[in-house]
Amino acid sequence: MKRMPLALAFALPVMALAQPVAREPGERDPDRMARAEQRQRLRQVLELADTLELDSAQALKMDETLRRFEDRRRPLREQVRDSARILHQAARGDSAALGQVDAAAQKAFDARAQIAALDRELYQALAKDLSPQKRARLAMVMARSEGARGMKAKGLKEPRGD
Repeated sequence: MKRMPLALAFALPVMALAQPVAREPGERDPDRMARAEQRQRLRQVLELADTLELDSAQALKMDETLRRFEDRRRPLREQVRDSARILHQAARGDSAALGQVDAAAQKAFDARAQIAALDRELYQALAKDLSPQKRARLAMVMARSEGARGMKAKGLKEPRGD
């Protein structure tokens, strides 16, 4: 019952921004990317609020913290994407990209290391006022969401057991 007003408080602005936009195939649309980020953060806040049993004020504070870290993470993710684009082109034999392979790989590794450091910092920021039990839940949610992002990027629906 408590979650409905919280969900509506976050969902209404997202739904207002969810207007279809005409664009060319293969082109990155910054507005679409911003909406996707906002939807992802909403899902994350709702999951954290539910798991940690937060009230609306605590959830809004958590949303603000997530937003600050997302602003710092965005250029690093873009750097990883740009490096991956170069590496894909080189893997397909693009002669212009072949000379950039080592630099692109190093940039991707560096950016991913910075993202991991940001994730640790985010955990510290979110966990500072939580009980040990809630910190454990927070760590589990963050680990699960990172794994789910990786599987989504690879096109997997669930972990595969061998």
